Formats: sequence, C-alpha cells, structure tokens
Amino acid sequence: MEKNIAGGSLFEIEIEESFLFLQARNESAEKAIFKRDIDRRFVQFHFCIKGTGQFHFNDNRYSLEVPQDQSLLLYNPQADLPLQLELMPNSEVLSLLMTIRKFHGLFTSEAGYIPFLSEEYRDKKYYQQEPINPSISLVLSQLSNQHMHPSVSKLYCKAKAYELLSLFFNRNADNLPAQCPFLVDEENLSKIRKAKDIIIEHMAEPPGLGELARQVGLSLKKLKEGFKQVYGDSVFSFLFDYKMEFARKLLESGKYNVNEVGLKIGYSTASHFIAAFKKKYHTTPKKYLMSLAQQGA
Repeated sequence: MEKNIAGGSLFEIEIEESFLFLQARNESAEKAIFKRDIDRRFVQFHFCIKGTGQFHFNDNRYSLEVPQDQSLLLYNPQADLPLQLELMPNSEVLSLLMTIRKFHGLFTSEAGYIPFLSEEYRDKKYYQQEPINPSISLVLSQLSNQHMHPSVSKLYCKAKAYELLSLFFNRNADNLPAQCPFLVDEENLSKIRKAKDIIIEHMAEPPGLGELARQVGLSLKKLKEGFKQVYGDSVFSFLFDYKMEFARKLLESGKYNVNEVGLKIGYSTASHFIAAFKKKYHTTPKKYLMSLAQQGA
C-alpha cells in the first residue's frame, strides 16, 4: 500500500501478521512529515539510507535526529510510540515494525544477548542509535531499489526483512569476510550511489558506461562490479526496471497517454515503449490501464 504525502510517499507492506515494512521517501525540495499509529506492542527498527530524518515524540517535546547511514531501534512497553517522522529534502528512511511477541518467538534463545529481551529491561523503554554496517547497507540498498513484479514483491521484502534482522543482531557481523569490498570502502560506496542517482536523473538520455564511470571517478570494471554488488543488477538492467516502474506510475496517474509516457523515459516511438513495458509486465500499457479500470469499477 502506498500513500502520497505532501512532498513524499509512504509505502507500507504487511510482511506477516504483526510484522510490517515501511518505506518513507521525500524527493521534493521541502520537508515532509510522515505519521502512523504504532502502539506499545511494537519494536521499531528505522534505517536512514539517504539524507536526514527527525523522529518526534510526545507532541514534539522530544526529538531524535537520525542522519544518513544511521539506524534507530526503539521499544517502550509502557507507552505507545506513534511514528512522526520529519524527512529533510531528498531523504529516505526504511523501517521494520514487529510486535514484541513475534520478536520473542524469533529470538528467545538470544534473550541474554539482546538487551530489551533480558530480565533487566523487560519492562523498561529502550533505544539504540548506531551506524549501519556494510552488510546491512547492502540489504537496505536492495530493499530500497527493488523492482520486483507485484506478484512476488511481498515475498522478496519478507526474505530481505528477515535477512536484515539476522544481520542487525549478528554479534560477529564485523568480523565476517567482506562480501562486498565496495561497501567496506565508504568512498567507493558513495561513488556507486552517485552513479545510480545520475542514471535516474537522466533516465531519458543516460550516459554510457564509460562516461558514467568517468563522472563518478571509478574504472569501468569497478563501476560494473560495484553496481552489481550494491544494487543486485547491472547498471542498465537496474535502469530498465526503474524506468518501467516510473512509467507504470505515470500511466496510473492518468495525466499522460502512452506515447507521452514513453517519451518521458527515453523511448522515441510508442511501439518501442510498448514492447519494453510488455517485456517487464507481460501486458501492454493499454491492457494494464484497462485492468486497473476494471478493478476500480
């Protein structure tokens, strides 16, 4: 489920009963406020993967700032902690919400290791803010940029959410062999992210791989390998999925016809766009819109 917020969007998917995934994005030039009721049963995991987020509590009497590449874990069994997130321009926060009962079911054997499951913290509020390590950063990138077919999107998010929790509570995560050398090197990771931003900004006329590598200051080989590691796909395969998802949303808005949508994402002819859309979604743009109209009828 996706809700449009002034200045941004809040995407929510129920992974399982009592287990939710949230994606808050603000791609505007103004601040955006995201709100959602969350009661005291829930443990909250928030990850700022871009820009800066400000969490407000008790009617704005208390706030916590979470900058890029920082996580925030919240749990208070004595009071509800509704989400009131203020996102700065061009910022994104991913969140997992899970009831303490479900959480206990996953981690009971680790109760002595996880602070708020121990006897000492059983009835106390708990929060922890810390940097996002490289292994978690990879999973967050994959979640943020996933463009799976709607029929398997929930399954994909479920798998990644459990992977994320496993990595978050892995006591030896920092001692494991680095699976992605680009994530260990923050400078390289920044360059890979910049490459992704460039191709999205110029999706209608993206630079070639050689030019893109030059713009971000990486060799062609490192760009290809790094992009695959961080985003799970090649540069142009990632861009194709992004463009099709962007096109789908433009069509759903009802503001543009098929030819106009194709032009906006870089297809000079409607036939080429239709062929690409069909390759991705196994239906034509026209039939897709017809199916939406039938669902709304």
